[in-house]
Amino acid sequence: MYLCILIMNLAKALRQNNTNDPHLLGRGDIKKLLAQYSLPAIIGMVVTSFYHIVDSIFIGHGIGAIALSGMAVTFPIMNIVVAFSTLIGVGGATLTSIRLGEKDEENARNILGHVAIVNTVNGTVLAVVTLIFLDPVLRLFGASETLLPYARDFLSVYMLGLPIGFVFIGLNNIMRVSGYPQKAMLSSFLTVAVNIVLAPIFIFVLDCGMKGVALATVLSQLVGLIWVLSHFFNKSNHIHFDRKGFKLSSKTVLNMMAIGVSPFLMNLTSSLVVSIINFGLMEHGGDLAVGAYGIINRILFLFGMIVIGLTMGMQPIVGYNYGAKQIDRSFKALRYTIVVGVLIMTFGLLISQLFPGIIMGMFTTDAELLGISTRGLRITTVLFPVIAVQMVISNFFQSVGKAKIAIFLSLTRQLIFLIPFLIFLPRYFGLDGVFMSMPVADLIAFFVTILTFAYQYKGMQAKKEIG
Repeated sequence: MYLCILIMNLAKALRQNNTNDPHLLGRGDIKKLLAQYSLPAIIGMVVTSFYHIVDSIFIGHGIGAIALSGMAVTFPIMNIVVAFSTLIGVGGATLTSIRLGEKDEENARNILGHVAIVNTVNGTVLAVVTLIFLDPVLRLFGASETLLPYARDFLSVYMLGLPIGFVFIGLNNIMRVSGYPQKAMLSSFLTVAVNIVLAPIFIFVLDCGMKGVALATVLSQLVGLIWVLSHFFNKSNHIHFDRKGFKLSSKTVLNMMAIGVSPFLMNLTSSLVVSIINFGLMEHGGDLAVGAYGIINRILFLFGMIVIGLTMGMQPIVGYNYGAKQIDRSFKALRYTIVVGVLIMTFGLLISQLFPGIIMGMFTTDAELLGISTRGLRITTVLFPVIAVQMVISNFFQSVGKAKIAIFLSLTRQLIFLIPFLIFLPRYFGLDGVFMSMPVADLIAFFVTILTFAYQYKGMQAKKEIG
């Protein structure tokens, strides 16, 4: 029911004239605001996930089943890329929404320039270091001699465009929280559309292989960056580029990093976890098992990104109202977000359990790969709904600037629980044990998250009474 209301509210919001006033976050109806801010983000995340799925389908049918495994080997490095991107992108967006809640638009504008500069530097440094040590890094993350050429071809091109991707993602996050969620959604549509058009041309027509997949991604992000820059150079917008924003303040940078360190560490530990998963898959199932997880990960990524899109819509509402000391409105947004997140993941659970063969058949016709991936999908999604609760509450703490708690919740699932299970369960259950480790860790992390929130709730209620 909540999901239907959310969709209806978005349709109404899109039909109405939108003033793009970020201060509506402090007085508008929570359900309507959540619809206005989250559904564009969800659509953007779905479109982004869809393009990853389509890319994998192109790779599986245009380059081969083993190329899917080669792509899967790059996932740990891609998680590191996302970690450094979110360190500033998410931190900058959260800080912007809090400053807007405090009616401090000047400092909100300054954050914009900081995000552009720091992300450019981060993207350039990470790209150079990765390209210098590319082969050793790929071997470190589990690439066999068979898979290495495919992974190398992709990353050797993708890394060249890393600064473009970093700046685009960071600025698009700020566009979303500063009153333009629909426009931020269109940014995702634009990049995905360009990618889906270019990828098959580079793969099937020009026979560029994995390099063509990467080139299509980089060019699509370049188009998206041009679109976002045109928005922020328009001084009629509430948040736009200002000369003061390009004079770096160490305090502002450190504040962004303090907030963004939670998703940063989460993605960094994801890199470690995916590496351990790849080694376990190689040991108990070989190269095709790695490819099977690569396909499964696309489905997990799809539903995970939908919930992330939902929390992205929650973030400016929670951050603004927390900054304005309207704590009840922040908690109300949290409750609605949890309900919708659980509904989304329950739907993902049902289709993964009922139609795994159909889903996996979209990616490949290889019988062995289909068998491994179908069984793996059923195992990894068995406790899907509890993931939504953990993700939403963790993002809630990040949105109100409680970085240490968000970091703790992010790390418990992956670092404290998942890694030990990945080491011990495969010893007794083989390949199934690798897949089983994920839902078991999710269940324990769920209980830890609930207990942590219950403890913190009292302190946040006290802030409301003082305010």
